[in-house]
Amino acid sequence: MNWKTIFKSLKNKDMLKRVLIVLGIIVAYRLLAHIPVPLAAPTQLKEVVSSIINGSDFGGFLNLLSGGALTSFSIVLVGMSPFITSSIITQLLTKAIPKLEELHKDGESGRRKINQWTRLISVPLSIIQSIAFIYILRQTVLAGNTTILADTSLISWIVAVTAMSAGSILLMWLGELITEQGIGNGISLVIFAGIISQLPKTLATIGSSLFDTSSGSLSVFGWFTLPINPSSFWVTLSLLLASLAILYVLVKVNEAQRVITINYAKRVHGNTSYGGIKSILPVKLLAANVIPIIFAVAFLSLPAFVGQILKATGNPDYLTLATNLITWFQTPSPGSWTGATLQAFIYPAAYFVLVIAFTFFYTGIVFNSNEIAENLQKQGGFIEGVRPGVQTEKYLTRTVNRLTLFGSLTLGLIAVMPFIGEYLLYSIAGITNSNLSIGGTGLLIVVSVALEALRQINSRALMVTYDDYK
Repeated sequence: MNWKTIFKSLKNKDMLKRVLIVLGIIVAYRLLAHIPVPLAAPTQLKEVVSSIINGSDFGGFLNLLSGGALTSFSIVLVGMSPFITSSIITQLLTKAIPKLEELHKDGESGRRKINQWTRLISVPLSIIQSIAFIYILRQTVLAGNTTILADTSLISWIVAVTAMSAGSILLMWLGELITEQGIGNGISLVIFAGIISQLPKTLATIGSSLFDTSSGSLSVFGWFTLPINPSSFWVTLSLLLASLAILYVLVKVNEAQRVITINYAKRVHGNTSYGGIKSILPVKLLAANVIPIIFAVAFLSLPAFVGQILKATGNPDYLTLATNLITWFQTPSPGSWTGATLQAFIYPAAYFVLVIAFTFFYTGIVFNSNEIAENLQKQGGFIEGVRPGVQTEKYLTRTVNRLTLFGSLTLGLIAVMPFIGEYLLYSIAGITNSNLSIGGTGLLIVVSVALEALRQINSRALMVTYDDYK
């Protein structure tokens, strides 16, 4: 990463304009995250919603991804979930329906049509999720004998659902505006901004725990004492070292690539010769970047969300199913490792498998071996020792599958490592309030998105400053 080139490119008006637009959109998103749904008195509603969320690991996990919008019961609390779900649906249909696959291969016009269908599918999904959130809130509040929503009319509920649906669609639009600037994926950057916004609160919690000396102070070799909680200090230090190690591995995995040499046949037209040169085809170890993690988290949130809806109905026929869905598919808390029951391992195991599956799935979309092989053959390019055409396609497919297998396994292990850390902290030190799983997923998303955004910024910076290197 050439930071000198990046800072130099900011002198360019177009580059500076793009960066400022992205920053402005992110600020607008954070402002929207503090606009409450027009349903009741904001302060009282926030207190009720916070108490509900704090009593659920699943709620805390969704609150992290929404950037605190869930706690504030903001108009953007539904977040990017409808758009992500819609993207999964359309991409699965593209692979399953030949006509859609042909449309995808048509180029930019075909992809625009598919993207438009993705947006259209997002609208009913956002309405459904908004109704579900409102329904869960209403049933939970009524079950708690709270009078805050007692006088709420049907019109108020409709206005609330409309505001939440509009907020989700607005967020989707803001994400696409960011993508159009060419310095990062809009969906990923919106989620990135939401997670980063929770960092000050996390640091404040760690700081208060570190400087709580009610149970003693840290002694340094018996020479002097520091006003720091000893147990919190060693736990924080261990987590910091583990985070740095995971960060290093994640950066290496994201940047790793296999370089395939492409030879071009020499051709002579009149007095001019073409070709006879070598080029490279870089194949990334993780071509899907952070998308598998985002997809896996969104996919795993659905069963627990359905369980919350079934539980909110109060129907005794659905109570067992609802309880099982919530228990099996919510982010396990450190206390759930008590006795190491099988239920505690369902979520991490499903998370690991889904990360691998979505890595293969998304890599198959972004890296089309058949299309690359055809283009190479048309341009007179070939891989040394491999015949053009079908053999080149098989070679590329085999190479990408091997890289993706190793990359997906590594990404899956990094994804479930926080769960392993929670289990070890609980079994060894008896610590039950670490919440490493939430922080670990956030770290994975933040690092991957930051690397991808910096890569795109660096590429655009090189384009802007190209004339300076002539």
